[in-house]
Amino acid sequence: MRIRRKITLYFSSTTIVLVGLSFLFIYTLFANFRQEEFDQRLREKTTTTLKFLIEIQEIDRDLLQTMDKYTINSLFNEKVLLFDENKKPIYTSLDDTQISYSDSILHQLSPSNPVIVATEDSFQVVAMYFQIQNKSYYGITKAYDTFGITKLNYLKTILVSSFLIITAVVLLITYFISKQISQPINSMATEITGINIDSANSFISVPSSKDEINLLALRFNELMKRLSDSFSFQKHAVHHISHELKTPIAILVSNFERLEKETDIDALKAQLVNQKEDTKTLSDIINALLEISKTESGNTLSFELVRIDDMIFDIIDEIKKLHPQYEFIVDINGELDDERSLMVRANSRLLTSALMNLATNAIYYSDANTSNITIIPTKTSLRIEFQNLGKTISANEQQYLFQHFFRGENSKGKRGFGLGLVLVSRIIELHHGKIHYQTIEPGNNLFIVELPKNPLS
Repeated sequence: MRIRRKITLYFSSTTIVLVGLSFLFIYTLFANFRQEEFDQRLREKTTTTLKFLIEIQEIDRDLLQTMDKYTINSLFNEKVLLFDENKKPIYTSLDDTQISYSDSILHQLSPSNPVIVATEDSFQVVAMYFQIQNKSYYGITKAYDTFGITKLNYLKTILVSSFLIITAVVLLITYFISKQISQPINSMATEITGINIDSANSFISVPSSKDEINLLALRFNELMKRLSDSFSFQKHAVHHISHELKTPIAILVSNFERLEKETDIDALKAQLVNQKEDTKTLSDIINALLEISKTESGNTLSFELVRIDDMIFDIIDEIKKLHPQYEFIVDINGELDDERSLMVRANSRLLTSALMNLATNAIYYSDANTSNITIIPTKTSLRIEFQNLGKTISANEQQYLFQHFFRGENSKGKRGFGLGLVLVSRIIELHHGKIHYQTIEPGNNLFIVELPKNPLS
């Protein structure tokens, strides 16, 4: 069932049922009130008639009958019967209304059961036992509440008519409201239907209203951005990976062919060294791609407190095994209250990989044999600066630094495949941090990482 129909059905049915129950309650309340009021009037009529009869019986009973006939009886179509203590009739009003079971009612009346209320052919019957001047009397009054029933029927007509009108109005209003609610959803669905994930325009328009529809559109666009990035990577990955892998594989094959023909031991060792380097290149490509895949898969990461300075020194020790001639100068500046100032909550494996990559780049792209690594702690974050003294990256190239497979002019003739900074950027992002490039002066390059002290808080 479409949401428009659901809204119309649920809202209208709920409203109509509530209105119907309210009207039914009003009608029932009025009907009970009418009956109670009319019963009370019959009791008062019976009592008043008996008292009046006792007072004027020495004069003329016909006078009371005549008064009843031309006054009260004409209004209510009443029948009044009065009996003495022996249950013999002492008064009967002059009308044609009959009380079919007056004898049975009389036998039920007693001091312990002084009032009986019953219904006979739409007529109300009230029977009473009471004492006046130490004498017992019985009275039975039967009447039809013409005025009350008329008002009750009139109320019924008004309520039924109002219910039908309200039902129609509710259906119209609900239809209009459901249309207003479902229209942006339908528009969004139409836009989504026409989206091509491969196109540049893979987003939907966001309504100006600050409601759930606005939030849904924003979340959808965020999802499409992630999907678009993922598809873009996958789209270009095959081409770039095949291109990156093709050359080292061809070199490996060529080296193996030369190794088969080589007889000189020294030349053979040199070729084995080259083979080792080329094989490591393939391994680096595959490992980088695997790391990117892991970070983009959305897997939950475990975080722990780590000391950045200890991590940096461990990284330098590892790098020196391959590049013993290169020197790193580590400086710690800023607000250093205690060792906790140098601690962040991080995934140690991933963050080590990112910082290792930045330190390695400082070696590959530096024209000097030294680089500075500066750690700057603050109250809320840690700033880590990686310096290299090499060719400056142009302003045009800076915007592509953290994109897949991008390699700038400064990378010509150098090993690499344009995935390192992508991996670094993604890892820093997972730690809720930031990374950017800055050049102080020509030949002086800085890669700056900012990590919050507690990214999970």
